[in-house]
Amino acid sequence: MLKQRIITAVVLLAILLPALFYPSPLPFGCVMLVLIAAATWEWGRLNGYSSRMSVFFGIEMALLCVLSWWLGLLQRPLLIVWIIASGAWVLGGAALLRAAVPGWPRVPRGLRLVGGMLMLWVAWLAVVKARMEGVNFLLSILVLVWVADVFAYFAGRAFGLRFTRGKLAPSISPGKSWEGVWGGMIGVVVLALAWVWADAAARAGVASLYTRLAERGWWLLLIGVLFLAAMSVVGDLVESLVKRSAGAKDSSALLPGHGGVLDRVDALLPTLPIAMMLAFL
Repeated sequence: MLKQRIITAVVLLAILLPALFYPSPLPFGCVMLVLIAAATWEWGRLNGYSSRMSVFFGIEMALLCVLSWWLGLLQRPLLIVWIIASGAWVLGGAALLRAAVPGWPRVPRGLRLVGGMLMLWVAWLAVVKARMEGVNFLLSILVLVWVADVFAYFAGRAFGLRFTRGKLAPSISPGKSWEGVWGGMIGVVVLALAWVWADAAARAGVASLYTRLAERGWWLLLIGVLFLAAMSVVGDLVESLVKRSAGAKDSSALLPGHGGVLDRVDALLPTLPIAMMLAFL
C-alpha cells in the first residue's frame, strides 16, 4: 500500500508541477478539468448511477468547463458566484452534517447529482481563477488545506479526547476529534503569519491570500484562515457522509493507494470558492 501511494504521488506531482509553474494557466486548467471530470464520474457512482451514466456526467462536466472558459467566465471577477457558493457550503454543509448519514438518502437523487456537479464546477472555476492570479496566491490556498489536515492528524493522535469527551462526528468519521480540529486551526494561523512574513521579505510580486487579507486588517487574516480551516473539515465530513451512505470506503480506485479524486480534493471544494470570496470581496 505504501509503495502504491508513493508511486501515485510521484506520478501526480510529475504531471501537476510542470502544469502549475508553466507561464500560461492553460496546462493547469486542462489538468484540473480532467480531475474534476473524474470526480464527477465518482460523484455519479456514489449516488447510485451506473458507471456508463456516470461517464456521461463526467463528459458533461468537461464540456461545461470548456464552455465556461470559451465564454470568458474566467476573465470576469465572478464575485457573485463565490458568494453564492460560499453561502451554499456554509448552510448546506451545516444541514447535511446535522442530518448525518440517514438524512442523505432523503435528499432527491436528482438534486444530489445537480448540487454535486455545481459544487465541482465552481471548484474548477475557483482553482483556475486562483492560478490566473498567480502561483503564490494559489499555493497559499492549497497549502492551507494540507497544513490543516496534517496538523489535525498529529494533534488528534497526540491529544485526541484528552480535553473533550466526544468525537467530532462519530457517526460520519469516527477517527476525527475536536482536538484535531483545534490543532489544524493552530497550524493554519502559524502558516499564515509565516507566509505574510515571507511575502514581505521576498517582496513577492503576486501577493498570497494571507497578505491580501492582512493588508485589510490582521483581524481579518485571523478570522479568515480559521474559517477556511473549519470549512475544510466540513468538506471532508460531507464527502465521508456521502461515502458512508453509499457503503463505499473510497470514492473510487482511480488513484492507487489514495482512493479516488474526491478523496483527495474534498476539503478543497468549499475552501476554494470561500478563499476567492474573502480575497476579492
